[in-house]
Amino acid sequence: MSAELLVLPAGPLRTNVALIGDPIRREAIVIDPAIPSLAELVAALAEREWKLVLALATHGHWDHMGELAALAGHVRAHESRELAIGSHPLDRHRLEDPRPMAAPFPIPAVIPTRDLSEGDRIRAGAINLLVMHTPGHTEGSISLHDEEAGILYSGDTLFQGAWGRTDLPGGDDAAMIASLGRLAKLRAETRVIPGHGAATTVGDELPWISDVVASGRLQVTRP
Repeated sequence: MSAELLVLPAGPLRTNVALIGDPIRREAIVIDPAIPSLAELVAALAEREWKLVLALATHGHWDHMGELAALAGHVRAHESRELAIGSHPLDRHRLEDPRPMAAPFPIPAVIPTRDLSEGDRIRAGAINLLVMHTPGHTEGSISLHDEEAGILYSGDTLFQGAWGRTDLPGGDDAAMIASLGRLAKLRAETRVIPGHGAATTVGDELPWISDVVASGRLQVTRP
């Protein structure tokens, strides 16, 4: 049986919190837990009798990692174990010393316990995700590719008709263009779950990404 996916938009920026679970092994991971998603995540895990084994951030901005500390605390208090927390090494400092920018609430620090670098595999039961280092929004931004299911969790690299901002600390236009070009090489039918907004497919985004890569610049006009 394949993994089950729940996408739970959360927080003031409606971050797409992705909860992926193996219904047989009852193991789960969560991607980009935003504040406030703790209660909804705990309820979804309890309803399915899933054990959360990894919580990770596709990058270190507050709207993608704010609930990591609370999740770790919940697992410690209720299950007497430590929750593995993952991020790319280049964004580790953003989790350890959050800079909330315009966050409307405090963002607690958390210490990552697992580095997620290019080519790493995230495995939990039927879950098998390839870590792709896709900088541009931040230095340590990653995307996660479920090759078997044909799903890409793109964080804030690729959106429907758009790319992630490059004018924030750690942003880089050239790196973003290269990352978009790399993602565009995935199968056209690959379903894209972005960090915010509606799902899309690689094929649907390919025309404008091709224009960006060919021109070598992030064009102002987007589809």
